[in-house]
Amino acid sequence: MFDQFRNKFPLTDEKWLKYTSYFNCIEVASKTTLLEEGEISKKLFIIEKGCIRVWFNNNGKDLTTQFFFENQSVASIESFMKKFPSQASVETIEPSVLWWISKSDLDKILEEIKEIPELRDRLIDMLFQRTFDYMKYFVSFIKDSPTQRYLNLIEERPQIIQRVPQHYIASYLGVTTVHLSRIKSKLVHKK
Repeated sequence: MFDQFRNKFPLTDEKWLKYTSYFNCIEVASKTTLLEEGEISKKLFIIEKGCIRVWFNNNGKDLTTQFFFENQSVASIESFMKKFPSQASVETIEPSVLWWISKSDLDKILEEIKEIPELRDRLIDMLFQRTFDYMKYFVSFIKDSPTQRYLNLIEERPQIIQRVPQHYIASYLGVTTVHLSRIKSKLVHKK
């Protein structure tokens, strides 16, 4: 799993082996809850194989806010970093192979690498990308129609369309499954 990332980090082999040894591999079924809304996130996951969604309950309504796929990391970052209850649940959509690291082990790594500018910059870039994705999603809900959000999804993240069940896509777009079917039907008839 980690071999593909090795050349991206300027670490000695000894440090690389030490840091990767902090990770644990698990295989889980689809619909496995990795973090329940209201719990404090104590693990960060890297996906070797599978798909994960982040969602929250809004007055009994399931609202999906993000999808993650292979080679991406996922956690309730706010909860993980600040140790307060997560506002979202984290759940697998497909059977998945995941690598996880505890907060305490990640803190050890971060403490050691903060003096290495290239690694620190990579971490900052990763966090900014996550923030950028959140903002883009938020602005799209204000500015775009559900049809435009669906078209954006097809163009920007086609693997969601290919791999995620329709009811989760509808939840992500903020529409019902019936409304999503209507959107898809209208787009097919426009062609």
